[in-house]
Amino acid sequence: MTLREIVLDTETTGLDPAVGHRIVEVAGLEMINHLPTGKSFHRYINPQRDMPEGAERIHGLSESFLADKPVFAEIAQDLTTFLGDATLIIHNAAFDMAFFNAEFSLLGLPILPPERARDTVEMARKRFPSAQASLDALCRRFGIDNSARTYHGALLDCELLAEVYLQLIGGRQPQLTLAGARKQEPSIEGIGSAGAVQPARPHRATPEELEAHAAMLAKLTDPLWQRN
Repeated sequence: MTLREIVLDTETTGLDPAVGHRIVEVAGLEMINHLPTGKSFHRYINPQRDMPEGAERIHGLSESFLADKPVFAEIAQDLTTFLGDATLIIHNAAFDMAFFNAEFSLLGLPILPPERARDTVEMARKRFPSAQASLDALCRRFGIDNSARTYHGALLDCELLAEVYLQLIGGRQPQLTLAGARKQEPSIEGIGSAGAVQPARPHRATPEELEAHAAMLAKLTDPLWQRN
């Protein structure tokens, strides 16, 4: 069965869509059976509002840079088509899902149900209790190069998160984790193809071997097995 997943990330004007913050960047990477396909989605979005200084320091996206970018309504159909019915792999899923659903609700589009998302923060906390679960911390833990991450960027973060996710589920081919450890029993055909089966060597001592053994015992002085 084919498993389609989308690693998904956003950048926003702030922390809470309920007080008017909006998405300014969205990116997604497609994986089939846990392997990246090379297909991606990436858009910058005009939030139709100002850019708080604190948010700009995080992602580097200024109000002037976003001024000529499409608004969310213009990219919504392309985004939903790309997502399809795939499982969504998101770092801190509740945050991004809240922003997506706020945008979809404004447009009267169906929202994304929470069960569609796998949260890599929750996965990391279950696997490494009490350890840091930020994307940077997980990159350090798994030896993933994140040196290009001078700002938070949705596309780069998706690329890093895809690698982190594969490590969290056990590597690039988790379904083969145990397969490699199994030892196969040799088959009759395998033995035959390697050459003729050799007859078993006889283990009974020959008369010559018995005679040599008796001669050796005769040289022993007062052996223990001959004492009363």
